[in-house]
Amino acid sequence: MRGAGAVVGSVITLLKRSVEPGMTTKDLDKIAYKEIVRMGAKPTFKGYRGFPASICTSVNEEIVHGIPGKRVLQDGDIIKMDVGATLNGFIGDAAVSVAVGQVTQEAQDLMDATMESLEAGIRVCLPGNRIGDIGAAVQAYGEARNYGVVREFVGHGVGRFLHEDPQVPNHGQTGTGPLLKTGMCIAIEPMFNLGDWRTRILDDNWTVVTADGKISAHFEHSITITESGPEVLTQHS
Repeated sequence: MRGAGAVVGSVITLLKRSVEPGMTTKDLDKIAYKEIVRMGAKPTFKGYRGFPASICTSVNEEIVHGIPGKRVLQDGDIIKMDVGATLNGFIGDAAVSVAVGQVTQEAQDLMDATMESLEAGIRVCLPGNRIGDIGAAVQAYGEARNYGVVREFVGHGVGRFLHEDPQVPNHGQTGTGPLLKTGMCIAIEPMFNLGDWRTRILDDNWTVVTADGKISAHFEHSITITESGPEVLTQHS
């Protein structure tokens, strides 16, 4: 898991440095594919349930699962990039939201809050706590800042398969849900909307967008729970 996580972290670091106005989302997919393969891994998403690309690229009102293509990034966009890599039978999974050029303060605040909520969720990943503690921490952080906290799409267990039990919602109640145990590996992935939390899926049957058309941000890390606390497996710079 650490090896797969390191690949994902390296790819995300490269993608963050590569984003600029004028490039297409397909350009980013090509960069990611080349780096994943260079590191001896395979792109987990490619072919998963028919998904046609190596990463997901979701722009502005697109929340998750956007398909890379001909869309040209514009100054002021925010792009969410979700990366999965399989190495030696294990999977790393992480996502990041990145500003394209200069974004509004409103957009930057949304991205900052979503990232900080991920950190809040990770902090409660201690042996003896429960899945509900993660969702409660994320939800409280977002709703205190009046963001819509997406409910229909959740984090998940990760290991030899991309989506394993347990589900890890971004909302919930403390003290509820499955017990967190040493050795568990989960992906936590808050998604905050500038408006309402509701979503819809586009005709491509993949791309999830905000129902009200307002922008969204998404961050994700794969972590493992240790006796001394959570270890982030997909660190990037």
